[in-house]
Amino acid sequence: MTQTSENVTWLTQEAYDQLRAELEHLSGPARAEITQKIEAAREEGDLKENAGYHAAREEQGKMELRIRQLNQLLERAQVGAAPADNGVVGPGMVVTVAWDGDEDDTTTFLLGSREAASSELETYSPQSPLGRAIDSCRIGESATYELPNGRKATVKILSAKPYQG
Repeated sequence: MTQTSENVTWLTQEAYDQLRAELEHLSGPARAEITQKIEAAREEGDLKENAGYHAAREEQGKMELRIRQLNQLLERAQVGAAPADNGVVGPGMVVTVAWDGDEDDTTTFLLGSREAASSELETYSPQSPLGRAIDSCRIGESATYELPNGRKATVKILSAKPYQG
């Protein structure tokens, strides 16, 4: 779970360890494996028409980008405890909202960073219009924010629990 401010990304110890392990894997075994794929493809001959070579180089580029992203994230990470289970919305909380007060039209999401969230859980940034609007709201309160098209949307907070991973 994460909380992001302008210069610091707050991570639980579990999230930090998970991201550190991913970085170590990508920087070590995965980097060696992609280098071997590129060398094997290079030995096949003409590089202009070698799809395996181009695919391996593209994979290498994506992996190097992810390594840079992880390095930047972990450089500014501050490891701390999970947020309190007090019903107040903040980064690191799994929030359920009702759209326009309609309790049949709800969405549950993590208010935090996608970096440490499970892929099944939708994630909204604390810096997004919705994230800023609901930050510090309590269960039962409503918040209004501006949509990209200029219209307003209102959500009612139905629950807010610390993210458990």
